[in-house]
Amino acid sequence: MTTHKDRAPLMEALTQYRLRGASSFHVPGHKNGRAYGLDSKYAEMLQAAMQIDVTEITGTDDLFHPDGVIREAQELAADCFGAEESYFLVGGSTSGNIALILTVCQEPGDIILVQRNVHKSVLHGLMLAGARAVFLQPGMDEPSGLAVAPSPETLRKALAAYPGAKAALITMPNYYGMGSDITPLADLCHDHGIPLLVDEAHGAHYGQHPQLPASALSCGADGVVQSTHKMLAAMTMGAMLHVQGERINRRLLRQRLAMVQSSSPSYPIMASLDLARRLLHTQGAGVFTAGLAAVKAFRRGLAKLPRFGLLQPPQPGSPAAGTAAAGGQAPPQAEAAAYTRQDPFKAVIYDRTGALSGYALQRALEERGCVPEMSDEQRVVLLFTLGSTLEDSNHVLWALVHIVEQEETSSKKPHIAGEAPKGKPAQSKEELIRMLKGRGDFMKHYEPGARTDAALGTSDNLLLQEVCSQSNVSTWNNWDMEAPYSHPIRFSLKPMDEGRIEPMPVELCAGRTAAEMVIPYPPGIPILYPGEVITEGMARRLADLRDAGAKCQGIADSSLATIVVFRREGAALPVD
Repeated sequence: MTTHKDRAPLMEALTQYRLRGASSFHVPGHKNGRAYGLDSKYAEMLQAAMQIDVTEITGTDDLFHPDGVIREAQELAADCFGAEESYFLVGGSTSGNIALILTVCQEPGDIILVQRNVHKSVLHGLMLAGARAVFLQPGMDEPSGLAVAPSPETLRKALAAYPGAKAALITMPNYYGMGSDITPLADLCHDHGIPLLVDEAHGAHYGQHPQLPASALSCGADGVVQSTHKMLAAMTMGAMLHVQGERINRRLLRQRLAMVQSSSPSYPIMASLDLARRLLHTQGAGVFTAGLAAVKAFRRGLAKLPRFGLLQPPQPGSPAAGTAAAGGQAPPQAEAAAYTRQDPFKAVIYDRTGALSGYALQRALEERGCVPEMSDEQRVVLLFTLGSTLEDSNHVLWALVHIVEQEETSSKKPHIAGEAPKGKPAQSKEELIRMLKGRGDFMKHYEPGARTDAALGTSDNLLLQEVCSQSNVSTWNNWDMEAPYSHPIRFSLKPMDEGRIEPMPVELCAGRTAAEMVIPYPPGIPILYPGEVITEGMARRLADLRDAGAKCQGIADSSLATIVVFRREGAALPVD
């Protein structure tokens, strides 16, 4: 095995190819970028990448039968991330999730235990495998109402009910960087002789610094998919799949990976995976120093703006933290310690007063040159990484100060930005403003009304008047706590028989069996699956999403006024 961590075998081979300057009589057709000639108005930005955009030729190896530089690069990745074997993915974590499911579910009808709030790529894997999924209710952080991984008790009950399950699949961390120790889940799976699969798309950096949560592999997971491009330094679509132990058939896994990925994998993407690994491998925990310093600077500055809160796990001896104060229904009761770990690079902020919705806050930040990762009806997720700087922190702090000042002047009932929530000492924002003035001209980023929104208009006044909706209306957070796990739901690629289905108003759909998938987007996490009985709680949930104007994928009626359900047995068929 290659152990020279300072090497980047694949990138070195591609660099040699570029320097050699050989004439290309192979694909791709742009011929190292020369096809664009003088028409380089936009192509010049891609010129460097096109010079290493090659195919499987002598010296560049083959991703699906590696025996040269790609094999060496993957071995180095395994050493860096603590795996027994690692595989480069050029189709993002999507391809890894699908390949893992196709590996463990080898026969149509195989049962797999799946955390309900998973990415849609997991569902596509279930469809391709013809598997039956038993969906596990996620754990719930009570103060924020956000879903995390299923509890060990939920998994234990599901394993007892379905001892023939082939594997369990969970997501850790979630989109907000929230998580918990998954070692008990791995132990339960192993006691039943099955692998634990983890979609760790947002945790490629986990376990690489003392201030970061433990990685899924170190907690005992058997197969782990990571989006190296999300929280490390690879190019978009660059991801890795890591495996350990004997519970996953690796020969079959390699065959599945070749099935679901392109036979013409992108060499620039693979090279970026090699370089991202090398950066981490050679610099170790120190590679995160600047990014963590930026996060700390932001947190210090945010403390001087007590108008805004920061999502964080409950602290020992203190009330649980969260965003429940933002007005609306209290979420269901959660089991203890559902949320114990927070990715420090995910700064999840919210308006403590509830005056600004997360969506409005995101748009206001974007108008001031700060583009968040995402938002929901209450919160905004600011994603920092090893590439973040103190200038980034200063910029977003300036934007928050500017937003508050603008909101104070436009609101009929202005909120006092320097006034802390009840029970906390007031802090002055003037100190923060003085500090920021000497650190850059951030007003150059301000473009009021830069985004046109037909519903809200384009002025700051309208933008900042959008208030938080009730906390039970969210495309990011959906739950139904009526049962810890579902009955097995069969997935298939077979088209729906139109004669067996009918549209039903969402107010009347309780008790019927869903015949379509409902996927609020973003984030692309389904809340209802074909073959699943619609409960009273879910029917209310659908009505809430409809009334809030939420965008959903997978549904025939984009307005969500109706949902497609299976006809009851004996019901008359439609007449053409």
